[in-house]
Amino acid sequence: MSQPPESVRSSALDEETARAELYGLLAQLFYAPPSPELLGNLRLAATQAPAAGGFLEEPWRALVGVSRDMNDEDIAQEYDTLFGGVGKPELYLYGSHYLSGFLNEKPLVTLRDDLAALGLTRDESMRDTEDHIAYLCEVMRYLIAGDDVTVANLTHQQTFFAAHLQPWVHDMTEALVKHPRARFYAVLGAFAEAFFGVETQAFDMLK
Repeated sequence: MSQPPESVRSSALDEETARAELYGLLAQLFYAPPSPELLGNLRLAATQAPAAGGFLEEPWRALVGVSRDMNDEDIAQEYDTLFGGVGKPELYLYGSHYLSGFLNEKPLVTLRDDLAALGLTRDESMRDTEDHIAYLCEVMRYLIAGDDVTVANLTHQQTFFAAHLQPWVHDMTEALVKHPRARFYAVLGAFAEAFFGVETQAFDMLK
């Protein structure tokens, strides 16, 4: 079988790199208040579409724009207001909450079994459970960009996404977009919704 032209292979690799980088960015932005360095890089980012096709261009431009409009302290305070504090947070970032209504329930057990099958385990220094959106985005980043092709491959990406992200991320992003006290994270929610929508469509085409 003849090889595809170099330009086609390069384009495919560029798209996969962009996907992995976006999952990595979402993981960082959802895991903790973003560092000044991360926000500085986001503010300097180009506002053209970060992935092929242009569908993400407007939500990406809005995300870069709101990062430029708000200062580091206000964004950090918004993170703590929405996701931190003592007791029940205003918004949850855990899959179990959206799938079962409770934390640490059966969806988390199923997730841990699937992670173990992939040879992945939770870092004991991580303060959150594995169903946190940041952890799941980091797993997807690894399944795209990891070196071990027996684990990091399209089949595992599709299966993991369908089982552990697709069933609930829309509910999470919708809650972010609609929350009256969200500004930066409402825009981030809209971008995440668009990105996960692109991922869903792409995986659906493989069925």
